[in-house]
Amino acid sequence: MSVSNDEIMPGVAAIGGFGPIPIAAYHEMTGLEILRAIISGDLPAPPISKVLTFALTEADEGRVVFRGVPKTDYLNPGGTVHGGWTATIMDSALACVVHSVLKKGEALATTEFKVNMLRPVLPDMGELSCEANIVSRGRTIGVSEARLTDSRGRLLAFGTETCSIFPARAKS
Repeated sequence: MSVSNDEIMPGVAAIGGFGPIPIAAYHEMTGLEILRAIISGDLPAPPISKVLTFALTEADEGRVVFRGVPKTDYLNPGGTVHGGWTATIMDSALACVVHSVLKKGEALATTEFKVNMLRPVLPDMGELSCEANIVSRGRTIGVSEARLTDSRGRLLAFGTETCSIFPARAKS
């Protein structure tokens, strides 16, 4: 699979390029506004999305969807996609759904996550979908759940995550 410089995977481009979100955005936008700005290209996509060929494609308050294409570059010695790829797309969706409920001036960090891998992920599976939903949003803790499925809707993995919510760093 060949991709252009701004393409994350076939059909999904990082219109706003790649890079970190400016700290000012955390003070001027809600978490959901930031996620939607990444999708629209008004803010850059995270560099890891290009490296691991997955992207945030939908964002609503309390629900996000990532889509990804596992590649042969991610194979482990056993010939399946390394569990780290699965864990990373899951962690991304799980944290971003908590991000979708952040207020202006808030940030988050993953404090714990668990992923159960039910089926092997293979590079010939094509595009996979990881949908995450918020379970609980408290003052300082957010909890989420997610499911990774193939194009036929088969469950490949599911997981949960806890994120700490705290004030965003001061603007530089």
